[in-house]
Amino acid sequence: MSFSRFAPARFAPARFAPAKVNLYLHVTGKRADGYHLLDSLAVFPEAGDFVEAAPAEALSLEISGEFGAVLRAEDDNLLLRAAKLLAPGRGAALTLEKNLPVASGIGGGSADAAAALRVLSGLWGVEADLPALALQLGADVPVCLASRPARMQGIGEILAPAPALPEFGMVLVNPGVAVPTPAVFKARQGGFTAAPVLPEAWVDVDAMVKDLARCTNDLQEAAIGIAPVIGEVLSVLAALPGAKLARMSGSGATCFAIFDTPTQAAMAVDEIPESWWCWGGGLYQPEQKRL
Repeated sequence: MSFSRFAPARFAPARFAPAKVNLYLHVTGKRADGYHLLDSLAVFPEAGDFVEAAPAEALSLEISGEFGAVLRAEDDNLLLRAAKLLAPGRGAALTLEKNLPVASGIGGGSADAAAALRVLSGLWGVEADLPALALQLGADVPVCLASRPARMQGIGEILAPAPALPEFGMVLVNPGVAVPTPAVFKARQGGFTAAPVLPEAWVDVDAMVKDLARCTNDLQEAAIGIAPVIGEVLSVLAALPGAKLARMSGSGATCFAIFDTPTQAAMAVDEIPESWWCWGGGLYQPEQKRL
């Protein structure tokens, strides 16, 4: 069970591009080239965009959805870049239903690019090293290819299996402000945070939350300084009945709260101010979805 105030019902087959949520995000160091080194645990809720592709002589992209207007104003798009990288000169009619907020810390663009690589490789019958191509499109794109819980390290390209997770619910909230990632990193104060030691499995939600509470999002304070409304979102989430942990995802401004069950999370959405985008439910299960 899941609920989103803005996402429309969908019946046509498409490749689902779920959001990526960072349950914690530690900045562990900085490379000589200026890129920051990270350690994070990424999960994928049942909130996301849809990508479709049909045969066509030329490459084109049609964008719809609640947040499509923002992307339609851009000269380029990660989906088109993914298509050109996979097979230069090939044609396809791509469509994107953009249900996730843009530039919101939940990897929507990366998920869309990963979905485009998957659907186009099938449409065109192209065999390629998709993880390598994904990394050329962005550090978050490789983890979005499988859309399964994973531990991310390096600049995001070093992936390892996540601890076995219990079933749990999640509420996502975005207050409608864009927080540029470079600005957040520039505003970040303090040193680096060591990567935590995680178990092989969490037996229940309480055990998972106990360990996650000892972690942080090292970008959260800087993001609140840029967009104070993020602090308001976190306060609202923390006060929801049954919320066990509230934190910002990525570089913001989307925040999340963890609940015991997907049903409990879906019900909690009713308590979120109507002016904010929100979603509530459980984690995406790729093996149970038609891709």
